[in-house]
Amino acid sequence: MIKASDIHKSYGKLNVLKGVEIEIKKGEVISIVGASGAGKTTLLHIIGTLDRANKGTLEINGVNISSLNDKKLAEFRNKNIGFVFQFHHLLPEFTALENVCIPAYIGGVSTSEAEKKAKELLAFLGLEERMHHKPNELSGGEQQRVAVARALINNPSVVLADEPSGNLDSATAKDLHQLFFTLRERFNQTFVIVTHNEELANMADRKLVMRDGNIVNS
Repeated sequence: MIKASDIHKSYGKLNVLKGVEIEIKKGEVISIVGASGAGKTTLLHIIGTLDRANKGTLEINGVNISSLNDKKLAEFRNKNIGFVFQFHHLLPEFTALENVCIPAYIGGVSTSEAEKKAKELLAFLGLEERMHHKPNELSGGEQQRVAVARALINNPSVVLADEPSGNLDSATAKDLHQLFFTLRERFNQTFVIVTHNEELANMADRKLVMRDGNIVNS
């Protein structure tokens, strides 16, 4: 599903990634751990096509990402990759349902079709009674589940999560962690999760350890 070879990334004189090699199979749940500054989030952003490597090749689902121009890359990202961040980035003026629908609208899906899928996802995530609430009317755990639904709306092959439970209490975090595995069983999606949470990291099929811009253990 994902193959990254010799990935380098620098910002000025700061070398953040130093030749990362990684292969991830379809349906795998992978955790990436390491100290702050090890390059975890930078790697996740490159895998997620939010940033480009200075050197190296990246293939996702058989597509050579480096060959795509910015417009094609944005289309590929919208259809194939879902994101869950530590800060859920929900738009405060929109309801949970409207927030979930946004990536589908960007992808050209009709309003009726997008709302149907969004309602199914929100119901699946236990938010059937909350879909018309705005983010400030939802708990932290509910907001993060809305963000998960938004990540799933376009049936992405890959879901990337950056510290997804970082702002949640331990019980809510545990529920969110289990949710990733439930989703994998249901949709056979590939999950790549950057986390400092050891419990979540150890639940994954494989735990990759990053140090000084490279993967040192897998």
